[in-house]
Amino acid sequence: MRLYVVRHGQTQANAEHRYLGSLDPELTDTGREQAVGLRLELPDSIGGIVVSPLLRARQTAEILNYRSNLPLQVLDAFRERNVGVFEGLTQTEAQQRYPLLWRQNITRQWDIGPPQGESIAEVVKRVHQGLTALVEASTAQEVLLVGHGFVAKTVRALIGQDFSDFFDWQLGNGHWLVLDDVERILQHDAPAQNPLAQL
Repeated sequence: MRLYVVRHGQTQANAEHRYLGSLDPELTDTGREQAVGLRLELPDSIGGIVVSPLLRARQTAEILNYRSNLPLQVLDAFRERNVGVFEGLTQTEAQQRYPLLWRQNITRQWDIGPPQGESIAEVVKRVHQGLTALVEASTAQEVLLVGHGFVAKTVRALIGQDFSDFFDWQLGNGHWLVLDDVERILQHDAPAQNPLAQL
């Protein structure tokens, strides 16, 4: 299977560089324009579309699907990481409001996350489960996944079995990447030990 991974178009929170996580804003006009531009880039051979349940991802998927009119499969496994008390804040605001958590570099810890949020390990586990279910259930050879920034880096690391640039690599709003041989996910369990320990 070939997987085209798209990050949703811009939201106002993205434009203001805020932690977005499980918050559910709509696309900005710029975000819609990004999705329209993406529609012109993606191949016609895509045979299935899976999408995060969050509005910004669904709006992006609907724009991308305008002519293809494929059924959209909403999968909760591909929702964005919940960053708890940091959601809606800029990094400066998070540092000022939660200095102890900030000094712990809490969003980059494997087994713990911000209060009321998810750890990286929890996100990696659910995205792995989502990919496994997708590979086992899909009959399409080329599938579009419309999701989020943290989800994209997690999918990329899991399929490539390489977390070495996990914190450095980013997928921009309205951008995409292609991953081949997605079936490899079936050969590996989600990491039980911290693959980020040496970073």
